[in-house]
Amino acid sequence: MKKNEGKLDRIIRFILGIFCFYLGYVVFSFGILSVLFYVFGFLLVITSLTGYCAIYSILKINTNKEPNPEEIQKTNQNNT
Repeated sequence: MKKNEGKLDRIIRFILGIFCFYLGYVVFSFGILSVLFYVFGFLLVITSLTGYCAIYSILKINTNKEPNPEEIQKTNQNNT
């Protein structure tokens, strides 16, 4: 899987994920809302750490501005 999230996107997702954990633990300490906030927070934190979002892949969104190693190799081969 190649990364499709940029640095700012990953930082925002991580902060929102931690905030969702907080909401699930403190504000909605019992019930279905607590579980939903835990799951949503977990997904946000995991996608921020890996840099890959499956929904972005489906929608063909890429906020990552860094070139992939494959693109660098293709560029180097074309230049020689």
